[in-house]
Amino acid sequence: MSLRNARPVDLAPTSAGLRALAKSTFAKRILAATLLASLAACAANNDFYPTNGDAKPHPGVARAKSHPIQGIDISKWQGNVDWASVRAAGTQFAFIKATEGGDHVDDRFRANWDAAGQAGVPRGAYHFVFWCRSAKEQMDWFKKNVPNDPTALPPVLDVEWNGHSQTCPKKLPKAQALAMTTYMLEEMERYTGKRPIIYTDITFHKDVLEGELPDYPHWLRSTAAEPEQRFANRKWMLWQFTSTGRVPGVRGDVDRNAFYGTPAEWASFLSTDCDPREHGRLAQQGLCTGK
Repeated sequence: MSLRNARPVDLAPTSAGLRALAKSTFAKRILAATLLASLAACAANNDFYPTNGDAKPHPGVARAKSHPIQGIDISKWQGNVDWASVRAAGTQFAFIKATEGGDHVDDRFRANWDAAGQAGVPRGAYHFVFWCRSAKEQMDWFKKNVPNDPTALPPVLDVEWNGHSQTCPKKLPKAQALAMTTYMLEEMERYTGKRPIIYTDITFHKDVLEGELPDYPHWLRSTAAEPEQRFANRKWMLWQFTSTGRVPGVRGDVDRNAFYGTPAEWASFLSTDCDPREHGRLAQQGLCTGK
């Protein structure tokens, strides 16, 4: 065929072609966006312990699962715990209720304490403060009932208002509550040789602890939002993110908790009993210098 007589080729797309091209491009963009969103969601919700769960998961604390070091806290309410299964599920730590006020020992403290140690779960004891008993009485009781085990995690002082107590529902003035808290922390440290951890909730922190006691590691309860959204200007080391957790070896609900940092930072904590981020500053005070 002669080029001169050849019919010119129409290179311009038709209206139908443009619509098809547009649909194809739009579909590809939607597919790409969906894929990226899916990948981002997977990264944001990386769960290091898929055998653990939550009976009532809250979207506000979903990111807690992405922390590689996680553990539980236990009291008599969990009944008989299979600590070998708890350890096999990847549990990196457990805090066990020991004492409350000046005359109460958790019914399962010694059983949990001994079995967790035998299973190789790093464990620490916690004391629940009762604001109608003196700080000295409470620490005398703690020291009488909690072994001074050099292999244990640092002790925990659980400070919340006893709002549901029939005998002691009152709130103390901030100065009085802070003085009692400080005394008990100092006595715990004197007894164990370890810097205690402060466990608290949103209300008590706002009423008493906000801006106070910066030299102690804090364990914060926040089950509907990340701690930074609920606790003003408070660096957290441990985060209790649900009270309806499920962990192999524990029947029913159990509190689940996350450590803020990496496995290397956790190893540093285990070797010094102090928040790794505070080593430099606290070492100048003779603290956090290693076991």
